[in-house]
Amino acid sequence: MIEPSAALPPLPKGTLQRLFGHRSARWALLAIALLIVGAIVGPKFLSSVAAVEQLDIVGLKNRPPSWAHPLGTDQYSRDLLARVLFGARVSLAVASLAVLMSATIGTGFGLVAGFVGGRIDTVMMRTLDAFLSIPRVLLLIAVLSLWAPVRLPGLILLLGGTGWFGLSRLVRAETIAARKLEYVEAARALGVPSWRIMWRHLLPNVATPVIVSATLAVGNVIALEAGLSFLGVGAPEPTASWGAIFYDAIQYGAIQFFAGSWWMLLFPGLAIVITVLAFNVLGDALRDVLDPRQLHGSESLPPAPVSR
Repeated sequence: MIEPSAALPPLPKGTLQRLFGHRSARWALLAIALLIVGAIVGPKFLSSVAAVEQLDIVGLKNRPPSWAHPLGTDQYSRDLLARVLFGARVSLAVASLAVLMSATIGTGFGLVAGFVGGRIDTVMMRTLDAFLSIPRVLLLIAVLSLWAPVRLPGLILLLGGTGWFGLSRLVRAETIAARKLEYVEAARALGVPSWRIMWRHLLPNVATPVIVSATLAVGNVIALEAGLSFLGVGAPEPTASWGAIFYDAIQYGAIQFFAGSWWMLLFPGLAIVITVLAFNVLGDALRDVLDPRQLHGSESLPPAPVSR
């Protein structure tokens, strides 16, 4: 008798070694590790003041970088280093939770649509087409403007609830291809429940594109959250986020901002660029490492043996 799970393709050997051997991935992992450490311990150990603390509204207003304040202060005399470090915590938390939510919804939706097929699949895909017809950024701006201010949990739900459409299409396509494999057909012939087939046999086949897409999505969500905060509809005041620092600078006045307060743009801008670039590079490296066609220079893996 055929054991369905025995026909599962083996995991690529040396995946971690290949990832750490990827030059770009090493730099990306280092940047992300530093970002995580800074977000966790930075606000407490690297800065002696709170991100929302107004030090001296007259004497320390809009000061350039110095030994006391390495990244300068803003127009409210708040320490920019503390705000950038706390902004890393906000950006990582919002992006990670939103991507986790969208990946979970998109993977489940795509698995069900691709496995069930028929009319259910048609209805689900037409519903997805309707969602995709609405520009995500415009939808977020409209919702956040109508219900402003939206706290961080609500922002996470909105970002996660509107970010799974493209992933579900990808998962559906991979599921349709995987459900025709012999071990899936054998499992269905043996009467294995559908949920178990999807969980044990189909989900491993779609895990690679989901991991790569989720990694790339983290950088996109960080940039999106910063953009929404810059427009004044993202993280609510006085929450320190990278986009909110830009927004505060513009509120201070474009003439004064561009004439002298360059640090209010440079440092949060560098943080956003480096973070988004690191996650995008890591996503590309994961795609190279996890793609079976990249292994041993062959086009595909050899078929796994079938136990009888």
